[in-house]
Amino acid sequence: MKNVTKADLVDRVASGTGLTKLETEAIIEGFFKTVIETLREGKNIEIRGFGSYKVKKKNARQARNPKTGKQVFVDEHFVPAFKFSKDFKDLVDKGMKGIPAE
Repeated sequence: MKNVTKADLVDRVASGTGLTKLETEAIIEGFFKTVIETLREGKNIEIRGFGSYKVKKKNARQARNPKTGKQVFVDEHFVPAFKFSKDFKDLVDKGMKGIPAE
């Protein structure tokens, strides 16, 4: 399986919309920047039929360095999370099984 890069996304969106690659790249960069800024502000993003972005709080805890086995303290921190919508998951499942999209 080949990974799809940002450049690949730009190519696909540009060819599907008729926009130039430069215009498409600006839109995709703008979308990424907006998602990051919104999450940094502590707000959630919900895109119906696609999924939702939110920030999860991870409590401070004792952890173990897997290389050395030594205990380390991990401060409280926040991590971005994405949850796919049910529709999105169903479309991917059907696509992987070779079932045509409706």
